[in-house]
Amino acid sequence: MLVESPPVSALPFDNLYRHGFVRAAMAVPVLALAHPAANARAAIAELARADAQGAALLLLPELGLTGYSTEDLLLQSAMLEAAEDAIASIAQASRAHRTLLLLGAPLRHGHSVFNCAVAIQRGRILGVVPKSYLPNYREFYEKRQIAPAAAAPADSIRIAGQQAPFGTDLLFAAEDLPDFIAHVEICEDLWAPIPPSTAGALAGATVLCNMSGSPITVGKAEDRRVLCDAQSRRCIAAYLYCAAGAGESTTDLAWDGQLTAFEYGAALGESARFADTVQRIFVDIDVERMVAERRRVGTFRDAAMAHPATFRRIAFRLDAPAGPLPLARAIPRFPYVPDESERLDQDCYETWNIQVTGLLTRLSATGLKKLVIGVSGGLDSTQALIVAARTMDRLGLPRSNIVAVTMPGFATSDGTKSAAWALMRGLGVDAREVDIRPLCTQLLHDLGHPGPPQYDITFENVQAGIRTDYLFRLANHSGGLVVGTGDLSELALGWCTYGVGDHMSHYNVNASLPKTLIQHMIRWAITTAQYGADVCATLETILATEISPELVPPDATGAVQSTQARIGPYELQDFHLYHILRWGFRPSKVAFLALSAWGDATRGAWPRGIDSEARHQYDLPTIKHWLSLFLRRFFETSQFKRSAVPNGPKISSGGSLSPRGDWRAPSDSRPDAWLEELERNTP
Repeated sequence: MLVESPPVSALPFDNLYRHGFVRAAMAVPVLALAHPAANARAAIAELARADAQGAALLLLPELGLTGYSTEDLLLQSAMLEAAEDAIASIAQASRAHRTLLLLGAPLRHGHSVFNCAVAIQRGRILGVVPKSYLPNYREFYEKRQIAPAAAAPADSIRIAGQQAPFGTDLLFAAEDLPDFIAHVEICEDLWAPIPPSTAGALAGATVLCNMSGSPITVGKAEDRRVLCDAQSRRCIAAYLYCAAGAGESTTDLAWDGQLTAFEYGAALGESARFADTVQRIFVDIDVERMVAERRRVGTFRDAAMAHPATFRRIAFRLDAPAGPLPLARAIPRFPYVPDESERLDQDCYETWNIQVTGLLTRLSATGLKKLVIGVSGGLDSTQALIVAARTMDRLGLPRSNIVAVTMPGFATSDGTKSAAWALMRGLGVDAREVDIRPLCTQLLHDLGHPGPPQYDITFENVQAGIRTDYLFRLANHSGGLVVGTGDLSELALGWCTYGVGDHMSHYNVNASLPKTLIQHMIRWAITTAQYGADVCATLETILATEISPELVPPDATGAVQSTQARIGPYELQDFHLYHILRWGFRPSKVAFLALSAWGDATRGAWPRGIDSEARHQYDLPTIKHWLSLFLRRFFETSQFKRSAVPNGPKISSGGSLSPRGDWRAPSDSRPDAWLEELERNTP
């Protein structure tokens, strides 16, 4: 959220409007009660500020030209005439600004006074939207002065020398930003069982605005947040809320000036409350994401078909800033791992229990009493093993019913082997060790492979294949079920061998966990003391170990085989995976988001457990390099592996790659369209 000035960038690529975002401003000026001319000057100042910050929209409070608490003064001709004169002055001043202004004012129309939102841009009064639902209970008596929208005598109004559309059926659509379509409702409209913004969203609006009077009482601020959040989720839209503040009469009420904004359930920003000075916030809204999600969620389309509504689209041209304009909003570096500690705890708790419940149910359904798992001393098998241990606890079975086997090969280090044994002993499982080197040597000989030092794909996969074959035969022999360990990140990048342990099992508890989430799940197991101190100490050791398949011995310098040196940093590739799998974004937009998130290691929050020495940053060439590799592996070379994965529970809305669930794709597609888009639109 931007409060005043956005960060500075020298890259033209770094312009939020190029990537499907729009900047919205909300402000609560200090009100001059019943003085429209003074309030008009304040509105003009806020409009100029919003335009200078690159905002496409500025939302001000309900009846902001006069004040919500003016009561019977709204029936005074002098007040109404002054409000209309103020609108004329604002329209004139707006000629110099691109920003769409949504301003609250009382307007005469026919035999009534209406509580209205007036849309103004570049000198033109685009339209006037009257309030639909007038509260007339407890402290509210709006029907004494105001007529509801249904009483409108005509669908247009003459104001400030212009004829403008009038009604609740107006959408304000930027013709040069087709995904930016605004709808406005007023205060009580949001509290209705079916808010007008619902129809507006079904008709295409992506930014839903509420200008509100809304006097404050204890607990009401949270009620507003909940309603705004829910409406943004239900409508797959952004929802902006602007309440009246300083300057309103406190005869019998008080005002807090709450500004809050949500985008499809994500909080974008909120202002201070009970301020004595003007309050304003700027938020960057991903309107392209809303449109893409509506295409994906068929229920939204079906609802639009079931509840057709005719809206008038009022077109305007924004001519958004063309130069550098970086995002002011924070983009999470770890989209699968929340920054907030409370949310992280909740997500880890749910992930843990989804994994345990999935394995428990599968084991119960088969009637088997034993689990078989290969333990390498790495992250994935560690997470699978501690989940298996808790599953046995839940079933009331001894952990010795888990047959855990570590299978050292040609490149297994003493460190990972020791960690595997320490973990197995600490958990009290049936711990075993099988040296696979004799079998591998024989198989390599039978294949006519010379063995070391020819460290090729055959050399690596012979080891992986023998380990997997042993586990399945051990499961047959012991009457057990093989637990898979491969994770979502490996499956996305094709960093798994077809038919072996990181790909095939009877049931894979890690199937939809990305590597970054597995790391945090292990940290969570430590911080919540899921197991004893000795196990937690081992988990700490495993977290600190280089991610490696350990299939090839260290080189002459002693450097171990590094997974991330081959396929990219998991923290960056998981970022790419999330935005491509969950949202279907264009690669250039993913690169823009990655640069916004990772371009400065000092900016924004980090999830718990990421210490300062592990906080990396990536420049655009690095991001582009690893994203290109991701696109090739994801779209061209790896789908055939994903088409044959075992069962495993879906963990998050971030998606899974099961061919029976989130991702159905051909095994023979080409990545050219994605690579060409990245190259064409990224410097």
